[in-house]
Amino acid sequence: MATQGTLENFRAAATVAGATTVALSTPADIAAYIHRHSSGDILLPPCVNSSRLQLAAELTAQGATVVTTISRETAAVAASGVTGVNFAIAATGTLVIDSTPEALRLASTLPEKHFALLDPRNIVADDRAAVALMQRFHQQQPRNYLAWITGPSRTADIERVLTIGVHGPRELHILLIENLADDPLEA
Repeated sequence: MATQGTLENFRAAATVAGATTVALSTPADIAAYIHRHSSGDILLPPCVNSSRLQLAAELTAQGATVVTTISRETAAVAASGVTGVNFAIAATGTLVIDSTPEALRLASTLPEKHFALLDPRNIVADDRAAVALMQRFHQQQPRNYLAWITGPSRTADIERVLTIGVHGPRELHILLIENLADDPLEA
């Protein structure tokens, strides 16, 4: 479990990187937050965290349009994507997501907004602390695709003009949810 200091470091680093962090507790509060900050279809690929929260039903009850059959075409026009987070790195505010299924990659990269579900217990202090988790990932599934996400998408041209959201989400909302997933390999 992340210490209070590790959690504070993570929130500070994520904020510097341009992400929004918010602590939420109930599935209804989580769905309300996502729906309030989204303005169109919400991609919800299959993942352990959203299933545990029964997030599809909660979002639908809030009046949101939830898309669970995800393709490149549906992802290109969706307003938001929701994914679980396996673990995070406090020093940089980085999220690590097992994005082996294409639907997870599409939900975290194509819509304008990405909502990431993270249990604070799965925040490690720095990249050295992440090594053991990375080894577990590769022992369990040698050919997986891990996405490392730090803040919203950003790029700079040759003149060093920074632009947000050109090649991915303009906004990253990290939803900190206590007791969501105690195993970082499940998200």
